[in-house]
Amino acid sequence: MNAPEDFGQASAALRSLAILEVVVRADRLISLTEIVDQMALPKPTVFRLLSALEKGGWILRQPGDKDYTVGSRLADFGLGIMMNNSVRMLRHTILANIGNKLGETCNITMLDGNEIVYIDRVETQWPLKVDLKPGARVPLHCSASGKLFMSQMRSAKRRALLENLDLSRFTGNTITSLDLLESELDRTRKSEIGIDNQEYLDGLICVAVPIMDVNGQIAAALAVQAPIARLTLANALEHVVHLKAAAAAMSETFSGSSCSAAAALETQPRRA
Repeated sequence: MNAPEDFGQASAALRSLAILEVVVRADRLISLTEIVDQMALPKPTVFRLLSALEKGGWILRQPGDKDYTVGSRLADFGLGIMMNNSVRMLRHTILANIGNKLGETCNITMLDGNEIVYIDRVETQWPLKVDLKPGARVPLHCSASGKLFMSQMRSAKRRALLENLDLSRFTGNTITSLDLLESELDRTRKSEIGIDNQEYLDGLICVAVPIMDVNGQIAAALAVQAPIARLTLANALEHVVHLKAAAAAMSETFSGSSCSAAAALETQPRRA
């Protein structure tokens, strides 16, 4: 982010928003020094704002050091925006269209800590289905979307997450071995297709594809889900081309707004 010349003239609220934007865009732990460099503000000022944001739960500081990451409150806030923002209807229309085309349940999920959260879902008209409402959460290691998100992480970040992940068994197909899961994630990264082969619920399969933002980062996942008695995994994979087309159409609905914190700062009037 290019810091405007009049950062010092901005209100504390806008400065705090800009700091949050820096932390979110980093997509990794980011140090105090790096934040100061991007903000072009005195180090004591940045540290004071970071301390307030940390106290409020908006950011999280790693114990024993000065590296920062997204806090639980900011993560929940972001998910709330994606579930209720002004482009939700457009995104839902695309989701409904792909659901009707495939004749099966389709959903959109996002990453939230160690879980996947459903932000939108269109149910099939068939009587045999799984009822998972928006807001429902599922584990990463046994969900198609969860594998997709983990596969896109930097190797060090992914390894750290996996080593602290509870690889509980839900079915006979659940991958509970760390080495086997990493191999699965490597294959997922290459194919850009997440697969749940009856790993979370017996008799249920799911195939997911990424929804990318304007920066080429995975923002969400689009998936089709169905009982294997009606849709085999092989048949579900044949739908990937349609899922990817729908995901591409949804991409703009996950793009950053021009009214971001940085943009707001840049439009502050300059003092003579």
